[in-house]
Amino acid sequence: MGDSVMPGIGRREVLGAAGAAVCGVALTACSSEGDKAPSAASIKGQEIAKVSEVPVGGGKVNQKWRIVVTQPTAGVYKAFSARCTHKGCAVSRPEAGVMTCPCHGSEFAADSGKCLKGPASAPLAAYQVKVEGDGIILV
Repeated sequence: MGDSVMPGIGRREVLGAAGAAVCGVALTACSSEGDKAPSAASIKGQEIAKVSEVPVGGGKVNQKWRIVVTQPTAGVYKAFSARCTHKGCAVSRPEAGVMTCPCHGSEFAADSGKCLKGPASAPLAAYQVKVEGDGIILV
């Protein structure tokens, strides 16, 4: 077992390369590079949720546009990027006023998008919305 099948390449190099490959695959799962959300300008004027889908104190994640819509208090609607500012994973819909990133545990305030717990350090991007009829529209 002391002889290497491939001259010049030892067990450490092979294990190191395998570890790097695994890390690369894991990071790709959280990366936003290959799966970018449409820009806010491109969906301006689009309905991103129905009022009935966004409970007071809760919210809804619009998967198509990667936006989370919240209603922190009755009649007040907020919208944020659903992409965690740490590595780009999709955050959950708010529970108890907090949106959580399932990948690394970052937490964001549902009323402001502010980062409450790392590893993320930046807030979620905020979008302006308005209610038209029973729809919530990106302004």
